[in-house]
Amino acid sequence: MALLSSPLCNYGEKMPNFKLKNVDECFIDQEMIKGKNGTLIFFICNHCPYVKAITKKLVYTVNEMTEFGIASVGIMPNDTIKYPEDNFENMKKFFNDNKLNFPYLIDLDQSVARNFGAVCTPDFFGYNSKNELQYRGRIAEMNNLKFVNDKNDLLDAMIQISRTQMGPKNQIASAGCSIKWK
Repeated sequence: MALLSSPLCNYGEKMPNFKLKNVDECFIDQEMIKGKNGTLIFFICNHCPYVKAITKKLVYTVNEMTEFGIASVGIMPNDTIKYPEDNFENMKKFFNDNKLNFPYLIDLDQSVARNFGAVCTPDFFGYNSKNELQYRGRIAEMNNLKFVNDKNDLLDAMIQISRTQMGPKNQIASAGCSIKWK
């Protein structure tokens, strides 16, 4: 498992359009999940040890953000032929086993991940209410797949965005497994 870091935030970049299938078999687009005060889009998968290590904190973070008018959605971008553990049926299992509290969408042709510029799992994209990118950082500091402290960079950033429409100037990139491209 090679560690890869995401690029830093390109402030103001508009959220790409998408329409993808959720684990409940319904299709969801970016307008359907837009939050009143912001939207968090993140790329995750079922098998990545970095994603597994953050899942509990991610569920907590998504729950907290809803109180601030922020909606969230996870997108699985990996090649499911080479990585069957990330296929749609296993996404449903991952969703249920981890009690995910956000839509979990599959990007079968990987076009959405490419349009966002996603590079790793997890990779976070925090948008303000105008769908302008304001955060492209980590969830929190980790060492050997364990959180170093109770700080939550992602939650702090998204709360700031919900209040000011601007993301923090200092951001530390997310890191994880590379997206498994076709």
